[in-house]
Amino acid sequence: MSSRRSRSRQSGVTRISDDQMADLVYKLQQLLPEIRHRRSDKVSAAKILQETCNYIRNLHREVDNLSGRLAELLESTDGESAEAAVIRSLLV
Repeated sequence: MSSRRSRSRQSGVTRISDDQMADLVYKLQQLLPEIRHRRSDKVSAAKILQETCNYIRNLHREVDNLSGRLAELLESTDGESAEAAVIRSLLV
C-alpha cells in the first residue's frame, strides 16, 4: 500500500469515486443558470467548478448589496414601526 493511501486512511479521509465525482459535478451544473440552459451537454468539470465559484461570489455580492440597502432603509424608518421590525428580521 502506498504511503499516500495509508496516510489518507489514517486521517479518516474518504476517497470519492469517479462516478460520485461525476454525479456531484452534474448536480453543480444543474444549479448554475449560465450552464444549465446551454444546448451542449459537453462542459468540462473545470469549467463547471470555475462557474460555481463565480456564481457563489456573485451571490455574496448580491447579499452584501441587499443587506446594505436594507440597513439604509432601516435607518430611514421609525425604529419602533412594524416596517422596521420586518427589516430587522431580514437582516438577521
